Amino acid sequence: MENKLCKWGFKNGDDIKEKSLFSIRSVLETIMENLNEEDGRVLIHLGRGDPSSIPCFRTSPVTEDAIFGAVRSAKFNGYAPAVGLYSTRRAVAEYLSHDLPHQLSPDDIFLTPGANQGIEVVTAVLARPGANILLPKPGYPFYEARAACSNLEVRHFDLLPEKGWEVDLESIQALVDDNTIAIVIINPGNPCGNVFTSEHLQEIAETAKKLGIPVIADEVYSHLCFGSKPFVPMGVFGSITPILTLGSISKRWIIPGWRLGWIAMVDPSGLLKKSGIAECLQSYLEYSANPATIVQGAVPHILEKTTKEFFSNINNVLKEAVDVFYAKVQEIPCFTCPYKPDGAMSVMIKLNLSFLEGINDDMDFCTKLAHEESVIILPGMIVGLKNWLRLTFAMEPAILEEGLERIKAFCLRHTSS
Repeated sequence: MENKLCKWGFKNGDDIKEKSLFSIRSVLETIMENLNEEDGRVLIHLGRGDPSSIPCFRTSPVTEDAIFGAVRSAKFNGYAPAVGLYSTRRAVAEYLSHDLPHQLSPDDIFLTPGANQGIEVVTAVLARPGANILLPKPGYPFYEARAACSNLEVRHFDLLPEKGWEVDLESIQALVDDNTIAIVIINPGNPCGNVFTSEHLQEIAETAKKLGIPVIADEVYSHLCFGSKPFVPMGVFGSITPILTLGSISKRWIIPGWRLGWIAMVDPSGLLKKSGIAECLQSYLEYSANPATIVQGAVPHILEKTTKEFFSNINNVLKEAVDVFYAKVQEIPCFTCPYKPDGAMSVMIKLNLSFLEGINDDMDFCTKLAHEESVIILPGMIVGLKNWLRLTFAMEPAILEEGLERIKAFCLRHTSS
């Protein structure tokens, strides 16, 4: 089967570099070009982290009422300040402070059109000639893309599957030099589905302090935890080392299309303000896109009024899906799942090619699976682990089970004799 990645000048997965050349969307589009139009079965998409169209993941009525109320009020039809509406920043500060040992102020919050733009802003503001940034492997490829745009060298540290995808702290010390600007920590984990313990987060903070670098804490999936480990924000350890927390309403409220995120400076010692980072963040946002004012207007109501029952229901659906997933994946001989997810919406699976015939690598597996079974999953190479697979389990359990049955049939059909 022709691999459509050649339209970018690459002929197979071996040619793909861990740079900003590919996004998750572009790779998924390439895989979907291999779908068999004659297959009458419904497409099962296990490659994206947007379950908003699935009935069991519909957002809260409180969220819907909030946006209706913001529209009807006629108060949010104009431009907002570059850093965001004061009332919205205050609401975000109060929301985040519930889980912290100290209170954030509205001046600690900078609103962005989603967490992706938060990544853009933070990397651009911290960048300087010759600088480097520490990113997890596997990780979220948008960081590599933004690092490349800011001429930042990327240095990867490993997440250890045999230790529940904890950070390999020993390896970090060998990566850091005087030009290291920050370390990125994603918790709950995207793409691994892990949740870091409080003890491990403290170790990360203490390592960052020792090395003299701040932590960029990507907490887009905050509180989407359904295992034995509760969510602990990195900001709890902001007194140890400065924390720049990235968050959004996309995942917890299942409204990624509303495009509202934030950068929070969790820095009780005031080091980020003293260094001019706060001023630089505000200056950057003066020349950047802003979240829609109407969404900003809805956020205080959303953060204050969404019920605990809504959140617990979403987590229960995710837990049920994970239980279905983990049981079924044990039946697929070429798959190894080193860790049952505790949080977020995705999981990493090791692909054992020695069990298969006619499959060259993870990209080849995904394109042929799409063609033969109308199932979409993401090759691990896009998140930094070649010959692994990233599957999204944020799906109705029955559909997830059918998707895994199709994957199992595909693997058995290609099993080496």
